[in-house]
Amino acid sequence: MKRWTTLLSLYGMLLIAPGCQEQKPADPPADATAMAEALSPAKDDSHGHSHGSGPHDGAVADWGGGAYHVEFTVDHDAKQATVYILGSDGKSAAPIKAETINLIIDEPATELTLKAEPLEGETDGMSSRFSGTHDTIGIVREFSGTIRGEVDGTPYVGEFAEVAHGH
Repeated sequence: MKRWTTLLSLYGMLLIAPGCQEQKPADPPADATAMAEALSPAKDDSHGHSHGSGPHDGAVADWGGGAYHVEFTVDHDAKQATVYILGSDGKSAAPIKAETINLIIDEPATELTLKAEPLEGETDGMSSRFSGTHDTIGIVREFSGTIRGEVDGTPYVGEFAEVAHGH
């Protein structure tokens, strides 16, 4: 009887043991660039690429999962913010049919309604440029915030952040 108990115990261990495999750690990145990227904090973009400066030297953000991009620019002296609607490439103008879009600045908390200012050649209520003024924009600092708008009945939201550069 002792023999059967031993055999059953061994059989039970064989069934359980394959599930207890040691996890192999991931291979380390091959070069210094990959290592730096692996150790850096997660970027605030949902599709894994950095935007950098836009065609108007502004902060570019995703707007709708890559369908559009928006570029935030500021003229501190004129206290004016301008947002450009860009295509999926993040460079070319992408006019939308809208009279206004909203700009929400995080700090100091400010909300502006930016009005369409069509570029040359943009007609029939289409515009890729929207501008507005506010005293807050006259503050020389790096702004961050949210740009909201609607394209063909679909709401779009994008978050932007300026990075330090010479003002």
